[in-house]
Amino acid sequence: MSGRTAPPRVLTVAGSDSGGGAGIQADLKTMLALGVHGMSVLTAVTAQNSLGVQGAWELPVEAVRAQYRSVVDDIGVQAVKTGMLSSAELVEAVADLIAGTDAPAVVDPVGVSKHGDPLLAVSALETVRTRLLPVATVATPNLDEVAQLTDIRVESEQDMRRAARAVLDFGPRWVVIKGGHLAASTGEAVDLLTDGTQEHWLRAPRHDNRHTHGTGCTLASAIASHLALGRPVPEAVTAAKEYVTGAIAAGFALGAGIGPVDHGWRIGREPE
Repeated sequence: MSGRTAPPRVLTVAGSDSGGGAGIQADLKTMLALGVHGMSVLTAVTAQNSLGVQGAWELPVEAVRAQYRSVVDDIGVQAVKTGMLSSAELVEAVADLIAGTDAPAVVDPVGVSKHGDPLLAVSALETVRTRLLPVATVATPNLDEVAQLTDIRVESEQDMRRAARAVLDFGPRWVVIKGGHLAASTGEAVDLLTDGTQEHWLRAPRHDNRHTHGTGCTLASAIASHLALGRPVPEAVTAAKEYVTGAIAAGFALGAGIGPVDHGWRIGREPE
């Protein structure tokens, strides 16, 4: 007897977080929570906990390429999400793989960890700009990553508009400028989604919770999951923002430092 039809499939190309709050682990938890089948291409192994990153070891390009081809050529994908790509060689290889894949791609241009640990070589920045961002359906930089990529320091919502235009100049179809690090007196966490023509301001309550490890990975994976489910970009990003807001509100202490968001915050709740 045959099994049920498989759910949409989403592939994450990212590093491992041994503490389970970010990276591949966060991506797969998010995908499960949102009803898609998560698959993974490991790009790096990190020794990581609530206090920071104690070590990182990049996988060879041929190992990354082999994992990707193994999954895509047999199982297929409805969306791809990228995270930690630490070297120019890895960025270039993954960009080429995505360019040859008929599926939307969400690019999270990971530059530093929650604790400020560098996760992208400075020498790889230009390759991100010229090779990876042009193949992105949606790019999701936070304010630190915006500064790395564009030299724009965002201190206001107007600056977010300038930053979005600068990132779009690199070629992604859409960009989400994540304003979670923006000092705000309104008590809101504000993100800007735009393709240069449409503009969507996404606002949510700013929760007083320091346990936010994995927020960026979770948002990008949630966007990819909703794209795989067939939603258009504005709807996918709006739904992803709602999911992440709930996950941040439910974030919990773990270890002696910054704990993770709760990817399973909806489990056991009655649907609204």
